[in-house]
Amino acid sequence: MSDDIPRVPVRTKTLLEEWVAEFLEQGKVPGVSVKVAIQDGSDGLDTGLVIVHLENAPADVYMQPRAIDDPEWEATLTARSDDLTLTPYQMAGLAAEVAFAGNLCTFLQFKSIEWDRMSGMR
Repeated sequence: MSDDIPRVPVRTKTLLEEWVAEFLEQGKVPGVSVKVAIQDGSDGLDTGLVIVHLENAPADVYMQPRAIDDPEWEATLTARSDDLTLTPYQMAGLAAEVAFAGNLCTFLQFKSIEWDRMSGMR
């Protein structure tokens, strides 16, 4: 495929919503909310962005493929300007939420690899 012909993205908002729903059906979801937002790639393509809103800290975790059509994912925990003081229960809750976000990001990476193989991209 020529470099000047844009490739169709394989992880659109709709596809990511399906994968997130599949992950959430497995249960054990801490008090977080998960949504998929539209994220325009550098070529204006719908690449999708998964956002986990944490309940035990004023922060979000953003997850996305490292690049369009890249099966490897990365997660970003939003920055905080102040210290965060928590009770032991809140700390345990935050740990569960961050672990959940890590598991979701890993799930999305494996789904991306599987999708790429099925579509013949890898």
